Amino acid sequence: MARETRTKQSQMRARIAAAAARLMAEDGVDDFALAKRKAARQLGAVDTQSLPANDEVEAELRAYQALYQGEEQRARVRALRAVALAAMRTLAAFRPYLAGPVLKGTAGRYADVDLQLFTDDLKSVELFLLNRNVPYEVSEAHHYCGDEARAVPILRIDWDDVPVNLAVYAAKDERAALKATPTGRPIERAGIPAVSGLLDAAD
Repeated sequence: MARETRTKQSQMRARIAAAAARLMAEDGVDDFALAKRKAARQLGAVDTQSLPANDEVEAELRAYQALYQGEEQRARVRALRAVALAAMRTLAAFRPYLAGPVLKGTAGRYADVDLQLFTDDLKSVELFLLNRNVPYEVSEAHHYCGDEARAVPILRIDWDDVPVNLAVYAAKDERAALKATPTGRPIERAGIPAVSGLLDAAD
């Protein structure tokens, strides 16, 4: 019976991972936890032990995009990386890095660009945007630097009609491993030279 239960859980994990990947690819859901919860509800899964890990969903997402979206996906990622690079060059004084699905190459339809900035002066970022007539909205996210929680201001702007989220960290955090959850993997990020290299490689 125990083996049968584990088998059913494994099968459900795979189904949830595939359904969550479709939601991220087709509907623009960019949060793994939300995609997994919605997929579990759609499939009638009530056992939280059946929820797949983010890595499992990301593997299914890459497979789905390669199979069903192909050139559309490649063109989308190239375009979003170009927007990211233009924004990063303009914001170079604030030590910008690209993170999230656009960096990973898994950006779904309607994806945002996620940038990390490193400065001890949030007001200087806001003034920079105001002086260039770039409207922004402010929110907050909670990330982790090691085991230490960080309240991170997020400035949301539009850049060439693409939503861009500017996460503003303290300058000292640039050398640290930043995580979305206490036990999660460090958030991957790439500076201006690396993003420029990704675009050159895609041409």
